[in-house]
Amino acid sequence: MSRARAALVGVVALVCAGSVHAAPGDPPEPPSTAPAAVAPAAPAAPPGLVAGGRGSSQPSAALALAALDRRIADLDAEEDASKKELAEIGGKIATARGRAMARGRAFYRLTRAGMLPVGGGFDAFVTHALRVERARRVLITDLSTEKKLRERGADLSRSLERIARDRVALGSQRSALDAARLALADENQRQEAFDRAFSSSTGASSEYVAVYGGNGAAPAVSSGFAAARGRLLFPLAGRAEVRPGRREGTDGPGLEVRAPVGTPVRAVYAGRVAFADRYGAYGRLVIVDHGEHYYTVSGNLAAIDVRVGDELSAGERLGTVGDEGRGAMLYFEVRRGTETIPPGPWLGL
Repeated sequence: MSRARAALVGVVALVCAGSVHAAPGDPPEPPSTAPAAVAPAAPAAPPGLVAGGRGSSQPSAALALAALDRRIADLDAEEDASKKELAEIGGKIATARGRAMARGRAFYRLTRAGMLPVGGGFDAFVTHALRVERARRVLITDLSTEKKLRERGADLSRSLERIARDRVALGSQRSALDAARLALADENQRQEAFDRAFSSSTGASSEYVAVYGGNGAAPAVSSGFAAARGRLLFPLAGRAEVRPGRREGTDGPGLEVRAPVGTPVRAVYAGRVAFADRYGAYGRLVIVDHGEHYYTVSGNLAAIDVRVGDELSAGERLGTVGDEGRGAMLYFEVRRGTETIPPGPWLGL
């Protein structure tokens, strides 16, 4: 699985798993009339996503993107409801506070008058005591109501802070998902271009006349490359250490030609550039179509000096040797169609 596809799969899995939750230590939300944000059930990853088939991650990414948008919409709704309730609670707290203060003052006046009103008898004493008790209970109720409103306001404030954190996290996931989708789309385009490069050769045609020097003075394209087996130019000028090599995803052998970074790399035979771009484990890569479904592949380049469609003569510069993490070298293959064939005999090694 490529890095771009693996990155997209990872982001999709993160989104599908519902990675945004209340932070550890956040208090549980008390019951409220505000609509709660409910994360949608995580959709199962389709088989193609696990298998890593080309393009299979895109539908899953679209589903994950839709899930993110739903969660963001849920957060928006929850935030609006919480802000509305918080504003209402602010008014209720002010009302409850004013009522409690008024009743507190009344309670204070009652208690200051003493337990037995002047000139009153036992009945007056009982009536006064009941009035004091009733005022005390009402005051306690008012103070309790104010306390609950303040606690609910604090809960809503914490909820708004959580929503803000979740929105940042979801925004980061959305950005990562968008970036991964773009990277995968770019990779798919490269893959398609890479595949087309090995299906573009249709044999000898007038398009190759300028490259091969004319029909009367040079062998036909259909026999030119095959006839040059064992006599192809070496891809680098001078002496170089050569060892067998292979790249991930190939079904046959290649050669690793050790040389300093920046060493010019040349076309081993006349042909047309079919691919010139970065591709997977090959790094920067040039594919030259030599006709009759024969191709040479030059990878691990530091720079590419040709463009797709350029017609080359043998010995023309393709680019320079690079270092993609395995040491400075040119990675070289010969292919017949999509089949990788041992390049040594073609180079006379």
